[in-house]
Amino acid sequence: MFSLELQNYIDWDVQSVFKRIDRSKFAYRVVLKFMDGTKHMRMYSGFETKKEAEDARKITIRELANGSYVVNDNVKVRDFLDYWLEYDIRKRVQSSNTYESYSSIVRNHINPAIGSKKLTEVNKGDVQRLYKNRAEYSKSIVRQVKTVMNVSFHYAVSHKLISMSPTEGIDLPKTVKAKSYHTRNIDTAKTLNMNQILLLLEESKDTPIHMQVLFNVLMGLRRQEINAVKYTDVDYINRTLTVERQLGKELDRTPNSKREKMTKKELPLKTPSSKRVLPIPDYVFEAILEERKKYEQYKSRRRTIFQDNGYICCSSYSGRPRSKDFHWKHYKELLKRAGLPDIRWHDLRSTYCTLLLKKDFNPKAVSKLMGHAKELITMDVYGDNANIIPEEIPELLTYMDEVMPEKSNGNIVKNSVQDIIIDMDKYLPKGKSQERNKT
Repeated sequence: MFSLELQNYIDWDVQSVFKRIDRSKFAYRVVLKFMDGTKHMRMYSGFETKKEAEDARKITIRELANGSYVVNDNVKVRDFLDYWLEYDIRKRVQSSNTYESYSSIVRNHINPAIGSKKLTEVNKGDVQRLYKNRAEYSKSIVRQVKTVMNVSFHYAVSHKLISMSPTEGIDLPKTVKAKSYHTRNIDTAKTLNMNQILLLLEESKDTPIHMQVLFNVLMGLRRQEINAVKYTDVDYINRTLTVERQLGKELDRTPNSKREKMTKKELPLKTPSSKRVLPIPDYVFEAILEERKKYEQYKSRRRTIFQDNGYICCSSYSGRPRSKDFHWKHYKELLKRAGLPDIRWHDLRSTYCTLLLKKDFNPKAVSKLMGHAKELITMDVYGDNANIIPEEIPELLTYMDEVMPEKSNGNIVKNSVQDIIIDMDKYLPKGKSQERNKT
């Protein structure tokens, strides 16, 4: 591992060109001076003529003057990336997932290609070949490679490890379709339609992941947000849910740490915009109430071992929250049993998003409801609007009403937090409204 301390010089001197005694070639020395009075000397030699040495000396003086002089010019790419991951990324990212994703891209895709090269020797051709090779492997992977290369080499420039980044101006191969800035594209072929959603909700009732399915497809929560939802997050009067934490693996900020960390640690959300207050559909609200009854029964029966932490999606035996992969086996069996497409768990969240957009929801509102920080889904570029969610809640509740297998009593949905009253009768499946009026 290298050190960046040599970059902290406060003064410098470039000595005159001289001819080496032991060789018939020319050289010159650079002296770097530090705050504590110490000096570091570097010699550049091997020039065939005095003019060549003089020209190189002038370039060095110019680099020292404009701050682009590189002291650590023997650093290998793999050593630099290891340093960058540990001393920059590990300290800045919000979760272990991001850190591990960056590490995987470095380890499996960048280092095998250019890891043995000196950082100062990497050129635009190397970057182009890397992108072309990884594009043939995977279009999603090459996009991540480009992100890591851009961010890491920008760090190298800012810390004077290279004078300019070879990634500047290098685009992905034409075979990789560029994504619009801050835009998320969703493949509608991998989402469910309304009838399939109804079937999924019905079939999931007898599974341990029923609540997880509801929070995903009817409220658009992320997997780690779902596992972190507590009963105290529910406003039972206004029927809203506050999303304010996630469960995941804690990232140790200590460089090169190998300590095992908790995998169900309460962590901050993905971004500040991920914290949001969502209206709870009647169907989900009733399910939460039923789940709470079961929770109290479990707690009463197993007082010595049940951990009363208030997680909605928890073990009926211990009260501990579900792990991030608990749903996997049950979900795949559920899809197979119901005869539904074999889509990913995350595609349920995309289903929620897609159906909202198909009903002409404001993309900015959908972005807010999904907890996205700066991106719009499929259509637009993020624009701040503090009142966007209240304006869209009537449409949201309309959609939720349409996917409810059963309608609760009462023909009015109230949300005093958003100060909205909506008559939902006209949106009920045919026949339900008449049946309720007769009672």
